Amino acid sequence: MSSTLSSPRSGLEQPRTGWFWFVLLGLFQILLGVFAWIDVGLATLAGTLLIGAALLVGGLMQIVHSFLDRDWGAFALHLLAGILYVVGGLLIMAEPIQGALVITIALAAVLIVAGAFRVIIAVRHWHLSGAGLLLIGGLFSILIGIGLYLLLPWSGLWVLGTLIAVELIFQGAAWIEFGLGLRRFRNA
Repeated sequence: MSSTLSSPRSGLEQPRTGWFWFVLLGLFQILLGVFAWIDVGLATLAGTLLIGAALLVGGLMQIVHSFLDRDWGAFALHLLAGILYVVGGLLIMAEPIQGALVITIALAAVLIVAGAFRVIIAVRHWHLSGAGLLLIGGLFSILIGIGLYLLLPWSGLWVLGTLIAVELIFQGAAWIEFGLGLRRFRNA
């Protein structure tokens, strides 16, 4: 069935592949997530190396782009940003454990700041529905961020791997549900 064909009942676009492929993708992602969960240290190192490689490639592309678009007016800033990306990527790949620690510190800082912003918004808009949940979520983010920071350097060895494992498992479950839903839809 072509991806451009629509169901006459719904008018919704249908994927080209069958429901089975979505279920298979989901099972594969769950399996990868379980493996990552079993060895979160290895998953953390792999994730850190991947982030370093992404920074390196992105930086190299930005450097090349800065020379290709030299007349733009922001050449020096564009070039400097590319160089910083390359240096950061190389440093992370050369020392992935230290890189994981830096990423964990950055994550802790983001959680604390984002949590504080949510607390402020909740307090300022306490009269709106959902403000209580926003406050609880903000406080929870702050506590997680502080906890990650207080548990350094150990938290740096498992946080990224755990996040990767959880993401793979939940995404896999979502693809399985999507595939089964597609099967039910097509059979209806």
